[in-house]
Amino acid sequence: MPSSSASRIDPANPVGTTENHACARFLAAAIPLVIARRAVDSVTQSPKQMKGIVFTKFLEMVEDTWSSDFADQLVESVDLPSGGSYTAVGTYDHREMVALVTRLSEMSGTPVPDLLKAYGRYLFGQFAILYPGFFEGMGSSLDFVASIESVIHVEVRKLYPDAELPRFDVLEQTPDLLVIRYQSDRHLGDLAEGLLESCIVHFQETGQVELQREDAADGSGAITFTLRRTVGDAR
Repeated sequence: MPSSSASRIDPANPVGTTENHACARFLAAAIPLVIARRAVDSVTQSPKQMKGIVFTKFLEMVEDTWSSDFADQLVESVDLPSGGSYTAVGTYDHREMVALVTRLSEMSGTPVPDLLKAYGRYLFGQFAILYPGFFEGMGSSLDFVASIESVIHVEVRKLYPDAELPRFDVLEQTPDLLVIRYQSDRHLGDLAEGLLESCIVHFQETGQVELQREDAADGSGAITFTLRRTVGDAR
């Protein structure tokens, strides 16, 4: 037999006792705190990683745009666990990139989204120089972007097996239209937009291919990009 002091639950009113009311209030207060704590732990204990080439090229862009002294001042003014000594093949906490871009925005007076887009354009140009094989057989920006997930990222993983890459999933494709969904835990959609803008320029399709962006309303960070050919026939 249960002890007479044990809480009893009335089947017709399962939270009707004082003890059960107190328990319900405790859970209502505690559960959100537990969820929040786990969310913080997931960020602090398992930071996302970025390949060193993303850092080295970022600092190269700063040097090219401003000066090498300016780039040194930027690195020295940010508390970086790595000390700002990056190698192209190394792997680093992505929060260092966030800190560098934020500080660069403060030093230059340029909004963070504009800096990320500019870096995306710069980075695509560097990739075109470093990895010309990625562009073989690609007749247009639509062809290239459509191949990012199935071809380009496959080749990137051969070079950098531990790379954590964003996803570029094709949602719709015709000769004159490409709709993709960008998804990344780092939420660098502005950088991705800059990459796509530079891709259009690379294939000499400025004014011929229109780029549209639609951010997901659910806060997931997913972005739908649409590339639409507006002038000329598909190649």
